[in-house]
Amino acid sequence: MQDPVLVINCGSSSIKYALVPASPRAPRLAGQVERLGAVDARLTGTDRRGQRVSRALHGAGHHEAMAAILEQLEGLAPIGVGHRIVHGGERFTAATLLNDAVMRRLEAIDELAPLHNPANLEGLAATRRLFPTLPQVAVFDTAFHQSLPPRAYRYALPEALYRNLGIRRYGFHGSSHAYVSRRVDQLSDRAQGGWLIAHLGNGCSTCAVWQGRSLDTSMGLTPLEGLVMGTRSGDVDPGLHAHLSRRLGWSPARIDTLLNKESGLLGLSGLSNDMRRLEQAAAEHHAGAALAIEVFSYRLAKSLAGLSCALPRLDGIVFTGGIGENAAAIRARAIDQLPHFGLRLSATANAHAVDGQEGRIDAGGGGPQVWVIPTDEEAHIAGETRRLLEIPRP
Repeated sequence: MQDPVLVINCGSSSIKYALVPASPRAPRLAGQVERLGAVDARLTGTDRRGQRVSRALHGAGHHEAMAAILEQLEGLAPIGVGHRIVHGGERFTAATLLNDAVMRRLEAIDELAPLHNPANLEGLAATRRLFPTLPQVAVFDTAFHQSLPPRAYRYALPEALYRNLGIRRYGFHGSSHAYVSRRVDQLSDRAQGGWLIAHLGNGCSTCAVWQGRSLDTSMGLTPLEGLVMGTRSGDVDPGLHAHLSRRLGWSPARIDTLLNKESGLLGLSGLSNDMRRLEQAAAEHHAGAALAIEVFSYRLAKSLAGLSCALPRLDGIVFTGGIGENAAAIRARAIDQLPHFGLRLSATANAHAVDGQEGRIDAGGGGPQVWVIPTDEEAHIAGETRRLLEIPRP
């Protein structure tokens, strides 16, 4: 494997990894460790022969999990490590080479993404201990959205809150939106145009991209703003916090838990945050599941329509992420609720665009195109790492 980059995406209870070679056509080794800290923690992935492997890591934390990943990759030394970091604040606007000073600055902005950044940094620290001489790079979800104009990133709040505390809209899923927007420019005859991208998974966001640059996006100061998600509420009335505090005596921490972990598809349905399970339950007349799907789809269409205001011209919509790539019915629902844009789906193409299939799903003609493009955040992170280390692609 020629000049591979090790990509690490570290969460609070899982670590995803991929050894990404220089050539996009070459196979990559990838896997994940799930349920960190639990007795049933386990590493799964592929070995050097392309065979599936599964290994118990009873009670493993981040450091033990990273050591196990290193063993899995023995003999395949990477030329650098690229880390996904969710929030870079205003200080980190591009991929950054890691050192002790950068680590301290990252720790200082933990509160901007309390569900994500602390876990990202745990994996980062563990990797630096295991690879003390290997260059390591932080690639930020927020970096792609640094091109947002002030009209899109400023909140209607006093200037001092922005100036002193950096309270503004940052946007997330930047690695996914960057990869997908670049890929649709490669595939479409409307390259470097105006695209609305819907990244739909357990976390969801939309993005308006014009000529490869993000002009607006649905997420804001934190990854809570915007669409309905798996367990996150998305947009709610800002007065909800004070209302719950007055009526129920809830603390800010309790309300934060409600909005991040108990809401979204899970809260609406009372059943699950998994869209596959909700679609099955709705087919069996589960009222909560049907409502969750209806709200999710409507809010998605509403967000796409709103973000179209950022674009000089709408050339099409791209769906990506676990739901975006596989839930044909959700795609159809969203498009059906955008009748003013001249969008027409091909029912056959839409139904077949699942399980990682890439391609157009519109019915053709001169209107906006509709694409399904599986995201590859690892490829983007590896590319940013390679660029920063000035290692040319073959």
